[in-house]
Amino acid sequence: MPEHVADGQLASPTTEVRDFLRRRREQVAQRWADEPLFRTVFTVSRDEAVEAGKAVVDALAQVADGGRVEDPDAAGFSVVREQLARMQVARSRAGLTAAQVSTELDTLRPPVENLLVDDLAGAPAEHLRACTTTLTVLLGTLRVVVMQTALSEGQALIDRQRLQLMEVATPVIKLWDGIVAVPLIGTLDSARSQVVMETLLESIVEQHARFAILDITGVPTVDSLVAQHLMKTVAAARLMGAECIVSGIRPAIAQTIVHLGLDLGTVITRAGLADALAYALHELGADIVNSAPGDAGQR
Repeated sequence: MPEHVADGQLASPTTEVRDFLRRRREQVAQRWADEPLFRTVFTVSRDEAVEAGKAVVDALAQVADGGRVEDPDAAGFSVVREQLARMQVARSRAGLTAAQVSTELDTLRPPVENLLVDDLAGAPAEHLRACTTTLTVLLGTLRVVVMQTALSEGQALIDRQRLQLMEVATPVIKLWDGIVAVPLIGTLDSARSQVVMETLLESIVEQHARFAILDITGVPTVDSLVAQHLMKTVAAARLMGAECIVSGIRPAIAQTIVHLGLDLGTVITRAGLADALAYALHELGADIVNSAPGDAGQR
């Protein structure tokens, strides 16, 4: 039993919990190392799990020291926030849902609570109850921190994957020497339009392209912002030394452009990708010649 309790001087619950965590740091970490959340993430060695447990105990002690056991933004949590997020993400990748991970976090409480009860044996029941309540609140806040961080990491992962999908869904194809094309399919928004512009301009530089075809046959409709992005893409391509051809404008898109009052007088447009390619080849001096009716049978 702590000396200040034996002397009849009871500390505040948060101070009691802080001192307990610092005294029992090793024991708490050893017990946590055997719990699923630590054991199944740190599989290389148990010592690694113990060290991770110590870091979390230190963070909890720091939070208790500041008296902000209910605040997920307490300074102590920032120390282990990244580590806790990695642990949660690892369990999520193993197929566990957020609810299951939350349950694993709950299993951390009994071992440390049992140690606290043993450590404060002989203390007044009311004081012991106040200390265990403080510890419960502190571990509950820890769970909130883990889930918040996991959600943030999950959203960041979704954003990265979304960007990667946009890049994959926006391929730049080399049709001929000096001619590249971007066949667009699906809904265009401002973010994807920006990716189109960046990808196309990079390809113009890499391929030394003189003509860039934007084929929007597969785009059902555009709004004013997307239409303006397309116009900016055409202007940017010209600054890079390439002429931009827009092909496959659907009737609905044509009406939208007219209603928006956008001036396409300086933009080369063609009905389809084949027409746009034929125009670019003609400008490069490589005209397309149809074969004679009997050529196919003579081959």
